[in-house]
Amino acid sequence: MNFEEAHQAFIQHHLLRRRGERRNRLERGHAHAEKLMLQKVWWPLKGNFEHLHPEYEILDWRGYPYYADFAWLPGFIKLLIEVKGYKAHVQDMDRSKYSNELNRETFLYAMGFHVISFSYEDVEKRPDICIRLLRMVMSRYIHLQQPVSLPSLIEKELIRYAIQCAGEIRPIEVREYLDIDYKTAAKMLNTLCSKGWFIPKYGPDGKRVVKYKFALDKLDYLEYIL
Repeated sequence: MNFEEAHQAFIQHHLLRRRGERRNRLERGHAHAEKLMLQKVWWPLKGNFEHLHPEYEILDWRGYPYYADFAWLPGFIKLLIEVKGYKAHVQDMDRSKYSNELNRETFLYAMGFHVISFSYEDVEKRPDICIRLLRMVMSRYIHLQQPVSLPSLIEKELIRYAIQCAGEIRPIEVREYLDIDYKTAAKMLNTLCSKGWFIPKYGPDGKRVVKYKFALDKLDYLEYIL
């Protein structure tokens, strides 16, 4: 089944299960930008529309209905995906709309939803960036559903932690973060150095490693391991 066939079946599947405004919203809201997102980003990444819901209705903090462009809901995971055009979300947005959007995203986070947004321009002209970033986000959830060996899991967590720490970490920070002894922390970091993920940084004497820097040339590979 090609994209057009799959997309038509996907929309019909959801139309048949909706009534009233929820159905009308899908017919009106799923327009060019949303279809382009599926065609250029979602379909190349996933190859199916399983667990994906278009124009997904949620109540906001005021009790008003809000329709996310897409919701990916496999089991306990609640991921909302938005495609935002510059004109509607920047040029034509007044202070009240801006505040409401920020409040809504905070409320959705409190309700357990993870909201991610892509610009229409990136979806249209640079879908490879969107695919890479979306894969990285989804991999945070997918790896929980697959068996992962303990060393692999720890190494991934150290890589994430290093990025959170602006790319540089010290063994003492790893010791505190993982609640392990200093020697084990240093050994883990040296192992990641041998695999090319970190670069050791030496002190003034040029002999003792004082911290470890994330190897920036590995950025393109994050989507495959995180």
